[in-house]
Amino acid sequence: QVQLVESGGGLVQPGGSLRLSCAASGSIFSIYVMGWYRQTPEKQRELVATITSSGTTNYADSVKGRFTISRDNHKNTVDLQMNSLKPEDTAVYYCNVKHPISRSAYWGQGTQVTVSS
Repeated sequence: QVQLVESGGGLVQPGGSLRLSCAASGSIFSIYVMGWYRQTPEKQRELVATITSSGTTNYADSVKGRFTISRDNHKNTVDLQMNSLKPEDTAVYYCNVKHPISRSAYWGQGTQVTVSS
């Protein structure tokens, strides 16, 4: 089993920054792809960023240049540094880990990010 715990969400003004963290525990292996997704009542859950065990990253076009994903394979953690936040970034952010071959996936409980003045 794999358990994911997110932290770092909150309320921030437009142009501000937040750093989200996710800690994975249980039967986790470095081969798992780790990432962040977000969801609003108006939209389906969408990919924000992913990172492989080797450090290859993938970002949604809407966050490129503003968000940075990183991971620590020894500690089994993945972070998302969010800069220049916009109101449209408001969403519940979910941590995700996925085995690249079996496609087994695990989700965190989600953390609310609200960007508003």
